[in-house]
Amino acid sequence: MSVLGNRVVRVEDPGLLTGATQFVGDIDDPLLDGALHVTYVRSAMAHARFAVVDIADALQQPGVVGVFTAADLGLTPQPSMYSPLFTTCPLAYEVVRYVGEPIAAVVSERADQGEDATELVVVDYDPLPVVVDPMVALEDEILLFPEVGTNVCGDSALMGVPAESPDLFADCDVVVSERLVNQRLAPCPLEVRSAAATWTADGRLVHWATSQIPHVVHMVLSTIYAPAEVRVITPAVGGGFGAKSGVHGEELLLGGLAAALQRPMRWTETRSESMQSLEHGRAQQHEITIGGTRDGDVLAYRLKIVQDAGAYPGFASIIPVLMTRTMAPSVYDIPNVECVTKSVVTNTTPVAAYRGAGRPEAVAAIERAMDLFALEIGLDPVEVRRRNLLPRFTEPYTSTMGAVYDVGDYEGALDAVLKQAGYDELRSEQRRRRDRGDKVQMGIGVSCYVEITGKSVTEFDPQEVARVQVHRDATATVFTGTSPHGQGHDTSWAMIASAELGIPMDRITVVHGDTDLVPVGGGTFGSRSLQQGGAAVQKVSIELVDRARALAAELLEAAVEDVVLDADSGVFHVRGTPTLAKTWSELAAASEETGHLPLDVEGEFVAPGATYPFGAHLAVVHVDVETGKVELVRHVACDDAGTVLNPLIFEGQVHGGIAQGAAQALLEEFAYDADGNPITGNFADYTFISAVELPDFEIVHQETPTPYNPLGAKGVGESGTIGSTPAVQSAVIDALSGFGVRHLDMPLAPERVWRAAANA
Repeated sequence: MSVLGNRVVRVEDPGLLTGATQFVGDIDDPLLDGALHVTYVRSAMAHARFAVVDIADALQQPGVVGVFTAADLGLTPQPSMYSPLFTTCPLAYEVVRYVGEPIAAVVSERADQGEDATELVVVDYDPLPVVVDPMVALEDEILLFPEVGTNVCGDSALMGVPAESPDLFADCDVVVSERLVNQRLAPCPLEVRSAAATWTADGRLVHWATSQIPHVVHMVLSTIYAPAEVRVITPAVGGGFGAKSGVHGEELLLGGLAAALQRPMRWTETRSESMQSLEHGRAQQHEITIGGTRDGDVLAYRLKIVQDAGAYPGFASIIPVLMTRTMAPSVYDIPNVECVTKSVVTNTTPVAAYRGAGRPEAVAAIERAMDLFALEIGLDPVEVRRRNLLPRFTEPYTSTMGAVYDVGDYEGALDAVLKQAGYDELRSEQRRRRDRGDKVQMGIGVSCYVEITGKSVTEFDPQEVARVQVHRDATATVFTGTSPHGQGHDTSWAMIASAELGIPMDRITVVHGDTDLVPVGGGTFGSRSLQQGGAAVQKVSIELVDRARALAAELLEAAVEDVVLDADSGVFHVRGTPTLAKTWSELAAASEETGHLPLDVEGEFVAPGATYPFGAHLAVVHVDVETGKVELVRHVACDDAGTVLNPLIFEGQVHGGIAQGAAQALLEEFAYDADGNPITGNFADYTFISAVELPDFEIVHQETPTPYNPLGAKGVGESGTIGSTPAVQSAVIDALSGFGVRHLDMPLAPERVWRAAANA
């Protein structure tokens, strides 16, 4: 019986729970014997010219081998991949542009020795003006790169996006505008960044990385250290959330340091370094305008985005136009939609992809717009949404922003959530509390969303590779180009291979994250893995069964079409004659002995395009108007990701997503003071959500399979994050709407909520 669709417990979990699983910091490989440790001197100022003026005391510290600056290593600024006029360097070059930017590398025998020595490196700073507000950065009065002449590092107008139309709202009876802040977040992966590097006797660079995309790390290192051969290994990775999808300067230097000192190198950042220096997420400011009729029909929507890219323009500089603009109209049938974007550099930590990467921002904007429009015309926010939802479709639909949605049943998801939540009764309870003047008011927030998953970051169609081998002992090995960091690929890929091969899951090994063993791969990001990596495993497994069937037919002296695989037993037999059979073991042995094609098939799956998961969320909050305390008491979610392979893993991804989304709405914000100093730079100040702040989530299942892969699967890794944030934000504002509160920016911390209620 196939295991697909069953609640299969993850095979990864015993190692994670017992501490047996190895992360980069745990690696005990002979190649790393005698490794030195790298610790980085980091900028204490947000913007300044600087010089490392004294390293003598640091060099005298026990265990210190060397201190290296950009000049010592021959490093110079290079053009940014995403905005070439702006430059970047692994170690700061003449100017620092954010607190936490690495300035020098201290190499020591032990990590603690390096930490002590960094305190003794004397850096002379000549302060420069600081800009941390992206709206101020737009004015170009304080420039991070004077030679460029502007802080704007991305502009949709330069990418062919039309300018705003003065007549967009000409036919609207009602027009509502608001400014929104989608605040800066720290990714907070459980495992901080870590890397190790060494050179082998034959001149190869072996590099261990905590990365979501080992093959990108391999590509970059191969370019830097050409013509040497490079091997990249990613063991277990303790969370990524997009921030580990790039390649970081701190790890790129390890190979060079290892070569210079003829010793292996290790580097692991501290939690404070991770908070201040690992790329942040979100950090968009929006101006929304929505217009329509008093009956509730939305006719026009405009979204203007300013993206804070941080000190150096990376992927964030294109997120607004690539993702947020693309998904601006979301699930709604709005005839006229405009979206213009600009990205700017500021004296803050660089921003990159973070769980959802532009799609949560798009949904947060349109859902606030829908609520504000409903409030203005006096209609229930659910009714306004329902009137404007795209009708159910099973053939691709092209949105007003040019996105080609694969399938959609948006009203079905909304109805399922409303039914589960008992929406009418919730509204009745809310009215009773308001009529009584309770100090604890109830708020109800609803959001609808569609997102994009499996999108290719190249000009090629979305694709992934896989290889499957069956051995003489009837075990199998699956090689995959995906690289998990908590998604359960070992379990899921074994489930898929088992379903096709008839080999039990516990006899299947999944291999990933080693560029010697899997030379090509796309990695794990953008909720792409199952629909591409899983589909590749299924495709190759089917091809392997076909190869084995041909061999079995030859050995059984039967026609190929008459040989079948019993998926329950993993035995090939002649149709109608079970006794004429061959096992996988017998076929593997025969393929080796007879010179037949080996039971080893590799290939790739290519999808026709991205998929568009969708759903609806409903949040219920209690708000104490006397203290501002918010309690999330219910959260109902329908996340339609197509066919569900393993409900247990699916629900785990949704639960994690809801938790992160609710955390943004209620708690999290990485903030700076006017001088660019982080004021929420560690877990004592940056409020990290826990189970205490969360209710049991109510998951409503709906499956609308995509035709874009044989599994019918769409991505789910980011959906919970996208749907939950606007639902929770809207719920808090809804609780305060009786006091005349129209809008509040996130995070909805107690002081902000209390002030809104007190000043209403």
